[in-house]
Amino acid sequence: MKRKIINIDQNKCNGCGLCVDACHEGALALVDGKAKLISESYCDGLGDCLPECPTGAITIVERESEAYDHAAVQTNMAKKKAAASGCSCPGSRALRIEHAQASPAAPAQTAAAAEPQAQLAQWPCQIKLVPVNAPYFAGARPLIAASCSAFSYASMHEKFMKGKITLIGCPKLDGVDYADKLTEIIKNNDIRSVQVVRMSVPCCGGLTNAVMKALQQSGKMLPWSVATITTDGHIIEE
Repeated sequence: MKRKIINIDQNKCNGCGLCVDACHEGALALVDGKAKLISESYCDGLGDCLPECPTGAITIVERESEAYDHAAVQTNMAKKKAAASGCSCPGSRALRIEHAQASPAAPAQTAAAAEPQAQLAQWPCQIKLVPVNAPYFAGARPLIAASCSAFSYASMHEKFMKGKITLIGCPKLDGVDYADKLTEIIKNNDIRSVQVVRMSVPCCGGLTNAVMKALQQSGKMLPWSVATITTDGHIIEE
């Protein structure tokens, strides 16, 4: 049948992933760093993704296509939601991590020689794997961090992670809508504030966008902030 459907110009697509988050039907995914239509039957042709594309790579065209299949969309979204809720792997069991207090340094031990204290407060830490109702969310101030940030910024643990519940993700690689899961975490728990640490690369904007949507969808406009890390390890915005 001939109908309206989206078209993605691969030459213009920068792989930011914002369109993936904006698609309510789950019709889009990042494949090899580019947005792709994973099934024509998932696309309703209404173009909710268009306003989110910063490069104008997405347009609506009229062409021969599979019919929109609402039932298939519902099945697909249910699978995504189940995948985002965690898995039965023992390594994904929710754990609170308690760190021992650092003992006073011996007189001969200099600050440079002291081993830094890890500050990860819970397990798992991946957004995709963390349970929505984990007990450690009670009264928490989550840190939503780009996966690369801890490798780029040397003082990540002490400056950003200390006293926080840390959730990490990469919008370009994960291919799921973080906003829905973050909405459930914020809505169903006593969350006090949210901080985002993202990288300066364009695709990392999807992390900030997901948190903004989650705050709006949850109905809780909590205090929140964003810090941006450059690829050479400097904070350029806070």
